[in-house]
Amino acid sequence: MDSAINLRPTPKPIPPPDPTTTLASLPDCVRKVQEEIAKVVVGQEAIVEAMISALLARGHCLLVGVPGLAKTLLVRTLARTLELNYSRIQFTPDLMPSDITGTEILEQEAVTGHRKFVFTPGPVFTQILLADEINRTPPKTQAALLEAMQEKTVTVAGKAYALEEPFMVLATQNPIEQEGTYPLPEAQLDRFLLQFLLDYPSLEDECRLVEQHSFTPLEKVKTVLGREDVLRYREAVAQIPAAPNVVNYAARLVRATRPGDPAALDYIKRWVRWGASPRASQYLILAGRARAAVQGRFNVACQDVAELAPLVLRHRIIRSFQADAEAKSTDDIISRLLQDVPR
Repeated sequence: MDSAINLRPTPKPIPPPDPTTTLASLPDCVRKVQEEIAKVVVGQEAIVEAMISALLARGHCLLVGVPGLAKTLLVRTLARTLELNYSRIQFTPDLMPSDITGTEILEQEAVTGHRKFVFTPGPVFTQILLADEINRTPPKTQAALLEAMQEKTVTVAGKAYALEEPFMVLATQNPIEQEGTYPLPEAQLDRFLLQFLLDYPSLEDECRLVEQHSFTPLEKVKTVLGREDVLRYREAVAQIPAAPNVVNYAARLVRATRPGDPAALDYIKRWVRWGASPRASQYLILAGRARAAVQGRFNVACQDVAELAPLVLRHRIIRSFQADAEAKSTDDIISRLLQDVPR
């Protein structure tokens, strides 16, 4: 017997949304997020924009600054404006890896009496994770974040658990007090897309900060974006094109940081022990896509790469003793490279 013929028309596949249409509303949303955060944190508009760019580029951020610059408050406020799940871990010398990832607990069923191990998730199972004073815990505990930051999974007792997207680590670090601290290994530093150096506010900003001080600052903040909005914008950002000349500029800029490269400049050979890895080239373009979208453009420019270079490269260049002797900071080296590497 012949099989029945399906007379229903084959449904046409639904085309994906146009990324340019999706991203058209992003600059206005970012401005609203900045306005909400400005109700609580004064004078950090550029850093807020860069943090949102990092979130859309699927990256993590390291905030370096002295105590009292509202690093923790900034992260909490950002999570509130984006309506994302938020967790905070205070890193201390006695913190254990299981305090971050979670652990298995032996439970007994009331009816059968059967015992089994049940996994209890740790604070890493969130969407925005504040790793406060991340350099105050030993390397073994710091390493508990490596898998989560790169693969977006957590492995406990041989079983892998996926983290919910979006997942972003915002870590803080105090550059002054070094007693009882453990420098972050290069492998972990390389997991951070951007590093920010927070400086003291201007006199005008500090006066505004004192005038509007509140013991319940987050009550003023309203939600601007939700999780679905962030995921939608993130998918659209990934489709922003980068022209071959922009990719070439990013790669040449990163290669110029390596003293072992045949074309390395003399001051790089003198001031740098190790340069940035190819991941830095990738991150310059990924962050460049997000920066362009946040500013209302649908193409990555060499200017985006140049503006992001200090944020992407400053924690990936290891200076030599000669650089210390000549008082050359990493930012000094990057600034000179930006002048010498043609676009």
